[in-house]
Amino acid sequence: MKILAHPTREQLELPTVLDCLGDPTRLAIVHGLAQHERDGSELRCGDFSGVGAKSNLAYHFGRLREAGVIRVRLEGTARYMSLRREDLEARFPGVLDAVLAAAMRDVERLALADCSFEAPLGSQATRG
Repeated sequence: MKILAHPTREQLELPTVLDCLGDPTRLAIVHGLAQHERDGSELRCGDFSGVGAKSNLAYHFGRLREAGVIRVRLEGTARYMSLRREDLEARFPGVLDAVLAAAMRDVERLALADCSFEAPLGSQATRG
């Protein structure tokens, strides 16, 4: 089984995280993940088809994972994604919430309103 590399909490760097969140496509992905955090669900790559082309999204998912913003879990051929909120909050308190709040204020201009997702069935994240 292939295992994807994720930076440790200590390896997260603020300039890298902010650079990642400064891209509109990546911000839309993070916004979508944040909308589903409350119910503990993870989203699959295919759940973001309204955000961009598959090959373009693969690039953005990789950048978000490498920056430590998201965690990608492989299960068979599916990739499940979730925000690394705990790690981001521990390293940079309030940054993710501030970015998401600003994005919500500018949701129309950023075209985030077009990103509607449905949580995939049976994709409950395991927390712990």
